[in-house]
Amino acid sequence: MARTRYAPDRGLTVRMTVTMFLLGLVFVAFVALLIGIMIAVHASGAAIVLVALVFGGGGAYISLFYSDKIALAAAGAHEVTPQEAPELHGIVDRLCALADMQKPRVAIAPTAMPNAFATGRNSEHAVLCVTEGLLSPRLGLTNEELEGVLAHELSHVAHKDVQVMTYASLLAIVAGLLVRFAFYSELFGGGRRSNNQSALPIILVIMVVSAVVYAISFLLIRLLSRYRELAADRSGALLTGQPSALMSALTKVSGAMSRIPTQDLRSAEPLNAFYFAPAMKLNGEGRQSLAGVFSTHPSLEKRLEELAKIQRQLGQTTPPQ
Repeated sequence: MARTRYAPDRGLTVRMTVTMFLLGLVFVAFVALLIGIMIAVHASGAAIVLVALVFGGGGAYISLFYSDKIALAAAGAHEVTPQEAPELHGIVDRLCALADMQKPRVAIAPTAMPNAFATGRNSEHAVLCVTEGLLSPRLGLTNEELEGVLAHELSHVAHKDVQVMTYASLLAIVAGLLVRFAFYSELFGGGRRSNNQSALPIILVIMVVSAVVYAISFLLIRLLSRYRELAADRSGALLTGQPSALMSALTKVSGAMSRIPTQDLRSAEPLNAFYFAPAMKLNGEGRQSLAGVFSTHPSLEKRLEELAKIQRQLGQTTPPQ
């Protein structure tokens, strides 16, 4: 974690450590198997493994070092100066002073969907982006509520979540690529070569093992992602000292999603892992319509429940929702 005044979260550290340890075990077993394949079998199997490793590593490198540019481009956002958005910059300045952290670049995305995200491999390359919908008077966020949202996002920067999630995702990226490369290798005739009858079973083994590894990695990464959102809620609420404001902002933002056209929500889904609230509609109980185990965020109900605990810990009265 960066050297800031964001409250350290032992639970976050434990969850990160355990999840990364489990991913590490899977990774070691996976690599050992791939090395065995490369040593013991024909060149086609080794070539598939090497290509997947190169592409996977290259993709992770690009994702890590250019995450800010990629996310801003995907959101169609543009950076704004203090003169262009004085109130927004004022809140960010105050939060960075409270957290004793370097101020990130500030951007605004031209979409009516109320949301925000922060990304970048470290504080020197971080960017904080809010949508026009989040700043809209129609949503009606107070300064305290907006401050809570931005404190949540800045917590991701302070905890270096982009780095952690990129490293955690590397195994899943390589495994997913192996499944695709092995499949297309057979689809386009890899297993029909008369001079190498062993190609088909070897490549099938690669496909099956890679698919299992991908599934395990995917579930562990989603678990880590959901907890980092809870940790960002906690850190942001403790930094501002107003959990109730963040609870209110969560309720308003999540509720506003139901008024956003489904087509617009679907187009925003690629950025869900970054967003303050996922671009999806909730059911009547505040739960996401998709299975929670596959979601990048905890349910609204869970987030409000955890914030209410913080409210009580601070000796404050939890407001009605």
